[in-house]
Amino acid sequence: MHVVVINRWPRFLEGPRWDFSMGRFEELIDHERHQVSYLVDAVGATGVLADPEQIADLVEVEDLNDFEALCRAVRKITDRVGPVDRLIAVSEATIGIAAEVRAALGIPGPRPEDVALYRNKLRMKEAVAAAGIRAPRFASCESAESTVDFARATGFPLILKPVSGAGSRGVHRIEDEAELTTLLDQIDTGDYELEEYIEGPIYHVDGFVGEDSQIPFMAVSRYINDCLSFEAAGQPLGSVVVQASPLRSRVEEFARKCVAALNMASMPFHLELFVTAAGDLVFLEIAGRIGGAEVPYLTDKLFGVNLFELWLDALCEGGATVPPQTGDPSGGWLIIPKPDGLPAEVVSVTSMRDHFATVWRELVPTPGEVMQPGGSYDAVHSGRFILTGDESAVEEDIRKIIAGFRIETAPLPE
Repeated sequence: MHVVVINRWPRFLEGPRWDFSMGRFEELIDHERHQVSYLVDAVGATGVLADPEQIADLVEVEDLNDFEALCRAVRKITDRVGPVDRLIAVSEATIGIAAEVRAALGIPGPRPEDVALYRNKLRMKEAVAAAGIRAPRFASCESAESTVDFARATGFPLILKPVSGAGSRGVHRIEDEAELTTLLDQIDTGDYELEEYIEGPIYHVDGFVGEDSQIPFMAVSRYINDCLSFEAAGQPLGSVVVQASPLRSRVEEFARKCVAALNMASMPFHLELFVTAAGDLVFLEIAGRIGGAEVPYLTDKLFGVNLFELWLDALCEGGATVPPQTGDPSGGWLIIPKPDGLPAEVVSVTSMRDHFATVWRELVPTPGEVMQPGGSYDAVHSGRFILTGDESAVEEDIRKIIAGFRIETAPLPE
């Protein structure tokens, strides 16, 4: 089989960073059994660590979201190595365009209409609602007039968000009609949707769907704060794995219904849902990929499950086997975002590793380091922590870390 991997991620082999360490293509894809080629950008090239003699081909492009450039690169690889059997993309940023390239070049695998069900927020809510699963009321923003009519009928606050995207980038909580009409003038309305605001904590479910839409593995977690507050207001974001309870059982059954409604198979998933004060479960969104932030690292630590390994085995070997599960472990993670006023030099930072027995991994900048603005959940933020232990103890420690953490920065000299 000729496998082409699209990679945009680096790897950090030295120092304290653990980012992208689970997606070890050189280990998780059999480079002797298969012909393996790579399609990368400049950053992704640094993450290709296979023995050069075992790489069938490697092509670097400037932009992995340039459809024409990707098609040319795949044709070049095909000319030199042979027809492509699998075009693999494991990043949210490349899943959609990989589907477009498959369709254009006749490569087996999911097409744009397939991945739209777990990338397009309108399509996914239509599908789950049709299956009888509760979702927020929603409407496309394609027509400004109909969007305002929907807002008036539904009531404020409302959530305005891109139809496709990851995290909460571009998401706005809208408090009134004046704010809505102002924002509608500033965005490409065809790329946005408006939905009912649901009150209640947000849970996420991370797992793997087998060939028959059954879920051989999943872990239920509860956010501390939420992604929108992290992206829009610079608030800390955390999560705690939920241990056995009637609510967890209900959430697991909810997840099964969602992946079945979307016909998901042989892939990881990251599902988010609300739990209302009345105990109702309400669909928020789902992605056909591995959860971001510290999800894959904590999942491997607690359950011995590398979701990347399951995904690549399903794609390259025709099936994936989940390791046997014992016990009922818990853990969590916390990201304290970067301070304002960047770039700036770090003067001092609070280490929490020695103060909390639950802290398994810690990443904080070092004094003298210059922090740069930007980056997603995997950036070097003010602090990143992964914790293990009992659910209640982990949540308590996460909240204590949030309260006690301090970072001091100084402006760079003119």
